[in-house]
Amino acid sequence: MLQEEEERRLKEEEEARLKYEKEEMERLETQRVEREKWQQLEAKDLGRRKEELEELYLLEVCYPEAEKLKRENRLLSQWKHYIRCDGSPDPSVLQEMNTFISLWKEEKNETFEEVIEKSKLVLNLIEKLKLILLETPRYDLQDKNVKQYQGSIQELQELLHYKFNVATEILLRQASTLADLDSGNMEKIIQDENVTLYVWANLKKNPRYKSIKFSGTDIGFEIPRMLATCDIALRLLHTHYDHVTPLFPVPRPLKVEQTSTVTKDVKDQVKNIAEEAISKEYQEEPKQPENGSITVPEEVQVEEEGDAELQMHSVEEVLEAIKFKVEMKLLSDTVTAAQLLLIENCYEKPELFGKNEVDLLQFTTLGGVYHVNLLELPPQCKPVKGWMIVEILKDGLQKYMYPPETTEDLETENTFPPIEVTLKVHENVIFFEDPMVARWDPEGKLWRTDGIRRVTYNSEERLITFNLETFGPVTLIQDTHINMPYQSWELRPLDVNKVLLTVTTVFTEIQIQIKENLCMLASIKLKHKEHFSVLKGKWMTPIPFIIALKEVGLNIFPTGHSHFYVVINNKVPLVELKAYRQMALLSSAFAFSWSRWNVRCDSNKVIFQVKEHLNQEPDTEYPNWTLLMFSGDRAQRLKINEYSETFSEALKDETEFHSTLYHMVKDFASGEAIEKIRGSNCQFIDSVCHMLLSTRLLSYS
Repeated sequence: MLQEEEERRLKEEEEARLKYEKEEMERLETQRVEREKWQQLEAKDLGRRKEELEELYLLEVCYPEAEKLKRENRLLSQWKHYIRCDGSPDPSVLQEMNTFISLWKEEKNETFEEVIEKSKLVLNLIEKLKLILLETPRYDLQDKNVKQYQGSIQELQELLHYKFNVATEILLRQASTLADLDSGNMEKIIQDENVTLYVWANLKKNPRYKSIKFSGTDIGFEIPRMLATCDIALRLLHTHYDHVTPLFPVPRPLKVEQTSTVTKDVKDQVKNIAEEAISKEYQEEPKQPENGSITVPEEVQVEEEGDAELQMHSVEEVLEAIKFKVEMKLLSDTVTAAQLLLIENCYEKPELFGKNEVDLLQFTTLGGVYHVNLLELPPQCKPVKGWMIVEILKDGLQKYMYPPETTEDLETENTFPPIEVTLKVHENVIFFEDPMVARWDPEGKLWRTDGIRRVTYNSEERLITFNLETFGPVTLIQDTHINMPYQSWELRPLDVNKVLLTVTTVFTEIQIQIKENLCMLASIKLKHKEHFSVLKGKWMTPIPFIIALKEVGLNIFPTGHSHFYVVINNKVPLVELKAYRQMALLSSAFAFSWSRWNVRCDSNKVIFQVKEHLNQEPDTEYPNWTLLMFSGDRAQRLKINEYSETFSEALKDETEFHSTLYHMVKDFASGEAIEKIRGSNCQFIDSVCHMLLSTRLLSYS
């Protein structure tokens, strides 16, 4: 019995061993076959790599071509301004800006309405200067120009605020003539597209009149009893722009000795070609005998002169072609380097901010600045025998110190209670969470959140109320990265040289149309409902468009410091750059979409979905997406799909590797799609690429 069991056990072990050996041999054979197949595919990919990269280079010539067009447009813009002769200065010319500023300083006794009208030109000049700094590539910017433009911006901002202060003083001198019949105090509202002024003068000094509410609005103040009996004025100057926050430093220009490099390379190549042509010419000349000269007929001399001229013309054409080729190559390399800088992360952490100090890399000011000022009421105009006499103070408009500077023996909070302020949030700005209030610290040159208490926000009425301990500029702030990381994204062709980029976040869905060198906000949804935006339907070039979206609170544009504040799926910048450039090339005929597997692969690879899309209608059912993995040097189709249970980098059956995305999609693209890609406009491709670089979809989703 025991012997039978032992024999059975040995037999089972032997069968198991044989089965294992068979399975192992099959596994090893399968691995060998797969390895051989993989090596064959790699060899095939390596064999055609040079050819594919050369073809990609020819397609990517669109980027330096687009840059040349931008340069031409910048020069054309300067020329148009010159021939317009409308009296406005050219912001890039220092002499014109200095003259404009000096002349405006000399203008006296301007009313608030006159200053507002002039401010439109000033704000336009500031906007143009900021765009010059942002739109001009770093390799075309010189340090002296950056300092000049930033200096002009600062001078204009300071002068504009000074003019508003002088105009406020002129208005307050007339307070007694503008007094309200019911309250006896002066109240005035002046509204414009860029500025809104609310001013109240305490003429009656009635201790019971502590609640100030501007007529027709919910904006106002609650002042302590002691202020209700003082010669004061309250001013709320809401500038819809922010001239208080210091300008961010412009990154130092790229140290690319472009001109000298181009000249040297071109000269070297030109010299070589010329030497070859000259040596060839000498070789073809007949040798002269030592004892005398050859007599050449006149007709032959004329023919030879004509041939020489033709040859020289041919050489010049060759030299020009070489010069153009070298210049385009250098410009292409420079553009690529500049694009790479857009997506490189900063390695140094931002400086540490103290308690209650606002980190402007983490938070953004929105809706402009509210200058909340408590002012001394200036001497009033007095009618005397048909004349209006007024005492003009030498020091101009003065602040009323509250609380007083010397309050050592007093309990400040009880003796000098804070003022209650109610503000209206700008109608064009979107806050995805209740806004935070910050006040400006003129000594530290930063925004702070202390000195502000009891903040309440009515989202339906867009009213925010808070207690303010000290007077000065106040602003509303929101987390810069509130819409990051993204939940999903899609880039879909709409028409010839026109695409739709959709970015979905926790709070919103933003749709952006891109055509040629223009972008437009097509749609924005909040809580799955369409939301009106003042930007909707307005076409702008990419950089002004990005600025405009940020200013209304739709920030989906990470910076080099954003990775310190957002948990991201960080990818190698060069891989990301190559992916965006090639996606833009294909965007006129192929749709791209987010993939959940992108977070599962290494940082030196990206995964996304792609699909040929030639019609304008969106897919109603689950589209037949292809899953691609790209490492910058190799593209491949994956065996898994978006709905597979487990992740695998296995190659899809019956497919091959390619060195570029373009050649990868050619394997399954139609002829019409390839024609669309080759016929795409260079400015359109450049704009799509810029938007992809600015949103960094592959790292921030």
